[in-house]
Amino acid sequence: MTQTTEKDATKLIKRSLKINLPAVERKLVAFIEQKIREAGAEGAVVGLSGGLDSSVVATLCKKASGKSNVLGVCMPEAGVTNPRDVADAHDVSNKLGIRFRVVDITPAVLGIHQNLYDFRIGARVPAANVKPRVRMTILYYYANLLNSLVVGTCNRSERRAGYFTKHGDGGVDLMPLGCLYKTQVRQLAAHLNVLKRVIENVPSAGLWRGQTDEKELGISYEKLDMIYAGLDLGLEPDLIADAAGVKIEDVNRFIERERRMAHKLSMPEIPKL
Repeated sequence: MTQTTEKDATKLIKRSLKINLPAVERKLVAFIEQKIREAGAEGAVVGLSGGLDSSVVATLCKKASGKSNVLGVCMPEAGVTNPRDVADAHDVSNKLGIRFRVVDITPAVLGIHQNLYDFRIGARVPAANVKPRVRMTILYYYANLLNSLVVGTCNRSERRAGYFTKHGDGGVDLMPLGCLYKTQVRQLAAHLNVLKRVIENVPSAGLWRGQTDEKELGISYEKLDMIYAGLDLGLEPDLIADAAGVKIEDVNRFIERERRMAHKLSMPEIPKL
């Protein structure tokens, strides 16, 4: 039996992350179109942050439902959201010709924080997670108003790492990018002619000023995707670590993280009687 070398593993992983872009586009557009039709809905509502994932989703929704049936909602927070992101979201919507709204979440977030009995300034993550949940509420308001589905923007990298807010950005009707790793979404974005500066933006959930995905995860998406792709291929953790250029502790950390975060991907548990 031939032993897989680090060089072989690197090639296998990188090859597995390459996708057939026209075929993927067709499948995702058909998926969105089918889910909207099955629900008896008239269109799609997308949280349009000005980032890579939401811009790709908005583009796919336009192809699936038509520009007049897609609403992009940008939901900035004063002092946290970079004004450039709002401008990018506006430019993406203009390029696509879809409907667009800007809703400032600052008053709602402050109102919740100020009314929490045990709210502490130091509680950064619990306080930050209020924001995606406020955004989810706004998206569903528009979805109800327009008889539309909320189309999520989480990708497979985020889903496996549990890097999203439960009942926040994870609270959607469908996730067309849930089958694609972040680096694959970037490939698809270029294929779909998403604005170049949007593709090149530093990924951020916009939870606090200066926050970035890769800083919070402690790893780049390129390396994270190589870890997950290596696991998909059934490679050993030490071989994956060498191929991705990370420590074996990093591989094991994300294996364990995926196990711990699995509850985020499941419906509420119900006991059997």
